[in-house]
Amino acid sequence: MALPYTLHTRLSISTTSVRLLHVPIISPRASHKPFEVNASTLRLRGLSLSLVSDKRLSHCCSISSSRTKVSMATKGEVKKEVFESGEDLAVALAKYTAQLSDKFCKERGAFSVVLSGGSLINSLRKLVEPPYIDSIEWSRWHIFWADERVVPKDHEDSNYKLAYDGFLSKVPIPPGNVYAINDALSAEGAAEDYETCLRHVVKSNVVDISAASGFPKFDLQLLGMGPDGHVASLFPGHPLVKENEKWVAFIKDSPKPPPERITFTFPVINSSAYIALVVNGANKAGAVQNALGNSQNSEKLPVAMVSPEGELAWFLDTAAASKL
Repeated sequence: MALPYTLHTRLSISTTSVRLLHVPIISPRASHKPFEVNASTLRLRGLSLSLVSDKRLSHCCSISSSRTKVSMATKGEVKKEVFESGEDLAVALAKYTAQLSDKFCKERGAFSVVLSGGSLINSLRKLVEPPYIDSIEWSRWHIFWADERVVPKDHEDSNYKLAYDGFLSKVPIPPGNVYAINDALSAEGAAEDYETCLRHVVKSNVVDISAASGFPKFDLQLLGMGPDGHVASLFPGHPLVKENEKWVAFIKDSPKPPPERITFTFPVINSSAYIALVVNGANKAGAVQNALGNSQNSEKLPVAMVSPEGELAWFLDTAAASKL
């Protein structure tokens, strides 16, 4: 199957339930084919939690409006929201993302968004529905990937394909604002090339540079997490977790197939203005506990190392939060 882009370039507890001017980098070898209730607030380990029920969603939204309203991010600020259903989570995530889009489009004239793979794309589904599909300034969005598998763009393992099928094909983001890896290169070459791409977009002010770190400062990184606590393609115990110079690194021995990938490093991830960590499922409860709860595991998982310059917002379903 041919694809169109070849650019390289809240636990609110209820009383009854818990509930990217861009400079594209194009390889000469790349193909250019078309291709919702009573609510109370808890404090847990210094974190704000809000629990919502899905029975009267419009009511719950009015209760939680002050919590979901986007404001100036404070360094080290952590928010956590737990939702009874995936649908509630998707609604809240869409609102959060749309508010940030409006904020940055007004402030910067652009909105740089980083995607990852897995179940995250499905959690973005409300963005392609009213009111967001018609109200968001999609032409100002610039899309990047926190990590990518070094496979063709039409391969089932491609994060690009996942994002295109579930999100990008349904919103009017200009193709020139979508920065995919050059899948014609080796893992090492693709990582070097993607870092070159990032340096171009920083130079052209599509993406800010962090005054604190000197690394690119994306407006919003939307990250998922694996059951083992990995984020992007930064896995527990892997040397890349400690990489602190490169913007983009390559991996040829990923413990999760496919083995060859590229990934943002932690300095790039943690230089972000906002990060949303979107986690679903009981199989990820242990890693969530490791990062946010009283885990007996002394090993610090990669997800626990996510610490943006601005705000970190956790979007969890009840299964993922079950051990907190």
